[in-house]
Amino acid sequence: MGMTPRQRWRAVLAGQQPDRVPCDYWATDEVTCRLLRELDCRSERQLWERLGIDQCVKLGPVHRITQEDNWHMQSQFAAWHIGTRTMTYGDGLGTYEETVGFPLANAETVQDVERFDWPDPDDWDVSRLRAQCEQWLDYPIAAGCYEPFYLYCRLRGMEQALEDLAVNPGIAEAILERIHFIHETVIQRILDVVGDLIDLVYVAEDLGTQNSLLMSPAAFRRFLKPRLARMIELVHTRGVKVFHHDDGAIRPLLPDLIEIGIDILNPIQWRCSGMDRAALARDFGKSLVFHGGIDNQQTLPFGSASEVRQQVADNIALFKECKGYVVAPCHNLQANTPTKNILALYEAVQEFG
Repeated sequence: MGMTPRQRWRAVLAGQQPDRVPCDYWATDEVTCRLLRELDCRSERQLWERLGIDQCVKLGPVHRITQEDNWHMQSQFAAWHIGTRTMTYGDGLGTYEETVGFPLANAETVQDVERFDWPDPDDWDVSRLRAQCEQWLDYPIAAGCYEPFYLYCRLRGMEQALEDLAVNPGIAEAILERIHFIHETVIQRILDVVGDLIDLVYVAEDLGTQNSLLMSPAAFRRFLKPRLARMIELVHTRGVKVFHHDDGAIRPLLPDLIEIGIDILNPIQWRCSGMDRAALARDFGKSLVFHGGIDNQQTLPFGSASEVRQQVADNIALFKECKGYVVAPCHNLQANTPTKNILALYEAVQEFG
């Protein structure tokens, strides 16, 4: 009898050899609905079983006021007074939420920041989490998330947020510290309730573009690294691992991220500058579990099924000597990705993993 998905993930996180390489699933709602329909599956769990997916189940507290159904606290936009509108793309192929109202855009002083109607950490209800976790005992579970600069940019606007780091450090510190306090309080409550049932907390950022960092290493070390370190320490003291998502060309920051204790690095966008897979495996593979690496900028949407299969095989070979590897798309499977390529991805895990 083979391992359960949770057992595979736990083996990898412990630096041990599972019965096969685990795999994960990230996709837009449009893709999931299409797969459920085309593969005649009644539920997402049945879809994962059909494709042999070791899904990491993401759970989160519900905000009492907004009731938005989203595990990603930073995307419960109404709680933060962030305005959004639904946008379509690809001639109606899919939709996404675009930020159009930045509630702290006009803040000019620390006092303006303090006067803002910040959400109360107690507005997040963690009471249902234990029952939810108990429904997924065979799967790895992530609960709780912290992505401070992602949220900062939606409170302030991207251009103003980046400018703050250079010319408004007092405002940047005030906003980031309030963001940290709220999330630390909620994550402590999550750990109190389900710390014994979860495997991961999502401590993330989006610090890279296609070709470079979004901010200087000095700015990262001043404004974000100490706060990420505090959150990671909190998670680790409860015996839970840290899943770190960070898009783009982030290689210059990897030594810092390893220093503060990230356990899993996602998404390994290897087409970005400096993110060569073999070099990442050579230089950081003993310290990290890699997650992702199946390219969804070119290969998954526009390549052939055989190219997808080959990339899965290549990644498994490249990361073979590392602490661990979880096969997954580099980010959400997009609506223009053919079903045959998605099936090829997960069939290849069974074949080569």
